[in-house]
Amino acid sequence: MGSSSRLRQRAGFKYVLAAVGALVMAMPGMAHAQDGYPNKAITFIVPYAAGGSSDTRSRQLAQKLGERLHVPVVVENKPGASGNIGTAQIARATPDGYTIGLGNFAPLSVNKALYGGNLGFDPDKGIAPIVLIERGAMVLGVNSQSPYNSVADLVKAAKANPDKLNYATTGAGSASHLVTELFQGNAAIAATHVPYRGGAPAVNDLMAGNVDFYLELASLFIPYAKGDQPRLRLLAVSADKRLTALPDVPTFQELGVPNMVASNWFGVIAPSGTPEAVVRKLNEQINAVLQDSGYRSVVESQGAEVAGGSPSDFKAFIASESARWGKLIEDKHITIQ
Repeated sequence: MGSSSRLRQRAGFKYVLAAVGALVMAMPGMAHAQDGYPNKAITFIVPYAAGGSSDTRSRQLAQKLGERLHVPVVVENKPGASGNIGTAQIARATPDGYTIGLGNFAPLSVNKALYGGNLGFDPDKGIAPIVLIERGAMVLGVNSQSPYNSVADLVKAAKANPDKLNYATTGAGSASHLVTELFQGNAAIAATHVPYRGGAPAVNDLMAGNVDFYLELASLFIPYAKGDQPRLRLLAVSADKRLTALPDVPTFQELGVPNMVASNWFGVIAPSGTPEAVVRKLNEQINAVLQDSGYRSVVESQGAEVAGGSPSDFKAFIASESARWGKLIEDKHITIQ
């Protein structure tokens, strides 16, 4: 080997050694950078339109979380396709902890059974669960002038007149629809489905007497069920215990209707592949927000339950919800048509 070749070889070895040394020297810095998360604003995607319950809760959480992390947490609304569009955007984001968002009932546990493989993301593999933040039980409401003073009255009338009574929902496959299907199966009744484009028109028709009953989040009913002249009568709640905001409304379990603990729920998710340390930090900080007395007071006043727990708890919960509602959708032949 000539002297020039030996010189090139030595230079090559020196380059490799320098590169390895630089990498070794950089590793503590890389770890430190991850330890320093976050050092810039975090985007929080809400897969629904501004102004709804999911948006309101996300903004409340984002403000509290930003205060704890000392960086802005900026909410962006990406509505459409029953939450699929925004959830897909979360799943496709760079998994560095700087894009997180709201993961909830429909896109994570229902839409796969309704839409098949057309979600734009994989709810089983495309997201990293961070924490379940809230469970919102569903409340059975009727018009205050209705002849139904109890669940027993409603069930008796429905059994005497199959398919004659009708019920409101916010659309095929929505939480209100699926929980009502669950109620019908458990109470052995059959009523006619009347889907609406949202909770507001549905509750307006309930108060007008155009539909017989409606199962929906307590927050939508509470303003119309209290006061000297309430427009709604609330018959039961799909929780395992009575709600703080509605202490006089019994649970379905109390009334002898089984398997009626069900909720529309919210959690926080990140893209799959987000570093474990980042997920752990977000989980810890969000759990701390959930213990804030002001935050809890608002949630409970609206008839919901503050949740919390570990990422693995949330992952297991999503899996159980997917199995439960997927089976109901299959058994009842529910479609989005």
